[in-house]
Amino acid sequence: MKRASFKVVVLLAVLVSLSGCVVQLGGSDYAPPPPVMPVAVPASDGSIFQTNLDVRWFEDLRAARVGDILTVRLQENTQAQKSSSTSATKNSTADIASPSILGQQVTRQDNPILAATVDSDSEFSGEGTSAQSNSLAGDITVTVVERLANGNLVIRGEKWVTLNQGDEFIRLSGIIRPFDIAPDNSVSSSRVANARITYSSKGVLAEANKMGLLQRLVQWRWFPN
Repeated sequence: MKRASFKVVVLLAVLVSLSGCVVQLGGSDYAPPPPVMPVAVPASDGSIFQTNLDVRWFEDLRAARVGDILTVRLQENTQAQKSSSTSATKNSTADIASPSILGQQVTRQDNPILAATVDSDSEFSGEGTSAQSNSLAGDITVTVVERLANGNLVIRGEKWVTLNQGDEFIRLSGIIRPFDIAPDNSVSSSRVANARITYSSKGVLAEANKMGLLQRLVQWRWFPN
């Protein structure tokens, strides 16, 4: 009875702690920075050149400033495989001679009875194999949120797609070099440093693929058996 009461107390404590945790998938962490508004300059009529009306014919269209956007080509394809094998064998033998008493061995029918031989054998063999692979392809357009002192750009962005009864989203953040940006204002995901790529979903279908709260609690390693 005491054991069952302890399980109930543990269950209630976990439920109370989880009730205060709210996960917001659409938070502001991946929101683009506010645009920089240009300073209004009074118009100067009667001149060929007017401020804020110039046309930049030779400007590089690649992202370089905070608020600029660029496209990241997702080309993630990783494979990992590991195997290990261990084998160990040990044999040992020890002979114990028959002790003598008053200069004579202890025998029975002329056979030493206190002599002994000890044999020891030990053998171990172990094998392990692990393999994992993943693939992700597509495009996501992100925003430059910061320009570092060395010229590198901090990028961040997300894309949400609503399909029937669920929402799928992909998020990306990291650091890129301006030299890695292609002329079409795109960069490969393999060129993103400190990359954090998240592809997930929420909704009815996503909830159906998750284990229930009670099932996760029972499989918790600290849950009493």
